[in-house]
Amino acid sequence: MKAEGEIIEGCRLPVLRRNQDNEDEWPLAEILSVKDISGRKLFYVHYIDFNKRLDEWVTHERLDLKKIQFPKKEAKTPTKNGLPGSRPGSPEREVPASAQASGKTLPIPVQITLRFNLPKEREAIPGGEPDQPLSSSSCLQPNHRSTKRKVEVVSPATPVPSETAPASVFPQNGSARRAVAAQPGRKRKSNCLGTDEDSQDSSDGIPSAPRMTGSLVSDRSHDDIVTRMKNIECIELGRHRLKPWYFSPYPQELTTLPVLYLCEFCLKYGRSLKCLQRHSTKKVLSGYRPFPLQSYSQNLCLLAKCFLDHKTLYYDTDPFLFYVMTEYDCKGFHIVGYFSKEKESTEDYNVACILTLPPYQRRGYGKLLIEFSYELSKVEGKTGTPEKPLSDLGLLSYRSYWSQTILEILMGLKSESGERPQITINEISEITSIKKEDVISTLQYLNLINYYKGQYILTLSEDIVDGHERAMLKRLLRIDSKCLHFTPKDWSKRGKW
Repeated sequence: MKAEGEIIEGCRLPVLRRNQDNEDEWPLAEILSVKDISGRKLFYVHYIDFNKRLDEWVTHERLDLKKIQFPKKEAKTPTKNGLPGSRPGSPEREVPASAQASGKTLPIPVQITLRFNLPKEREAIPGGEPDQPLSSSSCLQPNHRSTKRKVEVVSPATPVPSETAPASVFPQNGSARRAVAAQPGRKRKSNCLGTDEDSQDSSDGIPSAPRMTGSLVSDRSHDDIVTRMKNIECIELGRHRLKPWYFSPYPQELTTLPVLYLCEFCLKYGRSLKCLQRHSTKKVLSGYRPFPLQSYSQNLCLLAKCFLDHKTLYYDTDPFLFYVMTEYDCKGFHIVGYFSKEKESTEDYNVACILTLPPYQRRGYGKLLIEFSYELSKVEGKTGTPEKPLSDLGLLSYRSYWSQTILEILMGLKSESGERPQITINEISEITSIKKEDVISTLQYLNLINYYKGQYILTLSEDIVDGHERAMLKRLLRIDSKCLHFTPKDWSKRGKW
């Protein structure tokens, strides 16, 4: 048996954990860090093929040292896309190329008429191909890569260099790629037709600069050991204590505290409960004077980073609009969640980052935020889509919303002159403000599309209809568009934000 002292960073071995059924299991895990507390060693482990929010510190009793795999020795860390790697070598470190290339851009039909019926029994499709995708050589649009804006990544504790253009707070699916100094000008021209599984590599093999426009783009050069580890133990926010899921770049001196205290109204962080009480007293004496929105949005993004793995923080939040949802009681407004969106998005993104705080999850607030973002898009007269690729939980939430919204439209169609109702992809997109790519991917996900006698039809089975009706009975929170008072602004005509 290997001695405890031989365990080093980068080792992989089975680690004991409890699953959702409260049963013991031994998944393979990687040792990311080792620390010694009062002569007792603790190991920070990441469970392979599990989300990073499950990472934790464990004692040596939970390690299976008989099956330990030591990291491969390499003379020099290999580089990817011309960028230096930051992780130590370990067994099976590299991601297979097939996995990276698995995401494909969905073909976009210019105009395809879809018919659907509500049969008691699903019709047989003679000679048809039920799973044939909506594609043909005459209805594809080219996939252009967007020109990226480049900025210098800085941590909150680091002063911003005067020659560096400020950037914004963006979620990114993965970690941040190494960024370079900003180029003059803010304008970008791009045509992004990405889907949930989009690959981030350009088609010509030339690595593109990281998108610095909002959110969920995968980028891995800053995915080093520091940012892979949770650095905040616990957060007290009002009446809730939250256990962070991921790393967040709070000032380093706060990361050693057992509890980080946040003001639940302005989200300012403090070292102790006494500091928080003193801060609250000042707010009462000043009559709850409005706090600076710039600092609030920065504090909001620091908090959000604790629960969003795929997010990179920057200083300047001016290019973004923030919509914060709260619950109200006798003590004031308590934050539930939020979403942000770009003031100007050349890719028709209507959400850059979206989060419901853990105490309020599974209560319908996430879907309510998504619905509100699309109601704003309807008023703007645009179709919108969230920045992709989405995180695991984000993809589940959006697929659920898209499915319910599209099925609601289809089931509300009425036949004319005894014929089956007809609707097009464009019509669904215009009614719901959901982008065409998302409509197509949702129809494929629900397996509604069938090819019959030279045309595409939508077949809604009884199981689909019953499942939709049950889901809508549980969806009690809805946006009343009649109560929405909103006048869109043309941000392109404003000199500065």
